[in-house]
Amino acid sequence: MSDNIEKTIDIDNILKNKLGTKAKYVPRFVVSWLKRIVHEDEVNRYLWESRHKTGTEWLTECVRYLDMDLQIVGKENLPDKNDGKLYTFVSNHPLGGADGVALGSIIGEHYEGKFRYLVNDLLLYLPGLKPVSIGINKTGKKGRSFPAMVEAGFQSDNHMLMFPAGLCSRKINGKVHDIPWKKTFISKSIEYQRDIVPIHFGGQNSEFFYKLANACKALHIKFNIAMLFLVDEMYKNVHKSFRVSIGKPIPWQTFDKSKTPAEWAQWVEDKVYEL
Repeated sequence: MSDNIEKTIDIDNILKNKLGTKAKYVPRFVVSWLKRIVHEDEVNRYLWESRHKTGTEWLTECVRYLDMDLQIVGKENLPDKNDGKLYTFVSNHPLGGADGVALGSIIGEHYEGKFRYLVNDLLLYLPGLKPVSIGINKTGKKGRSFPAMVEAGFQSDNHMLMFPAGLCSRKINGKVHDIPWKKTFISKSIEYQRDIVPIHFGGQNSEFFYKLANACKALHIKFNIAMLFLVDEMYKNVHKSFRVSIGKPIPWQTFDKSKTPAEWAQWVEDKVYEL
């Protein structure tokens, strides 16, 4: 990589930040492999070239960079940006990266950047994404702040864009599908009287990715090894077409006591997969 390009994603520094003094025990061949699998040079080159863009503008530039052909169905179902209400947008998460970029671009352009993601805190290393993100670290001491950060997001005057599964989709019984959705988006949408807009994103990762994820699950490996390959999967999905289906808003009053929040989360998930 050219010396003129600033290194935004630095695997060595990320390991130090995450592992502290233990980082020195990570073998160099593992570090080199990580740099290759996350496309460190390619990503840094793109981040440098797009360094003057942030938020929605940066996300839209990412869509262009990945040459994504987005076939949007039901765009008329997006509530008017001037109706004075705040919404919770929820989607399945088949790709784990490009889908988030695409939906952020769509929602951001429609609402003039007035939205926030709940994202893995590792994504805060991306300067263009940081302004529209609430970084979540669910492990360790920082994990204790998770409820407070979610609360702050819903208390804000921004729309919320969430992937309630928390992880990207897995192949379950031969079909690409999210793991069960968490109930947080239901309880917080009720509390803050936000209607929920369901979105389905069509797409999938490679067979290798699903086999790896399922193997780790079978072996009871707690660390999400498959996550390391998401950037590589993103590059495999360059130049492809994706169908984005937007459903009609579901009034928050729908989520009454007839079901538990977890049951309502499953209900909305089912609605998403019907789109």
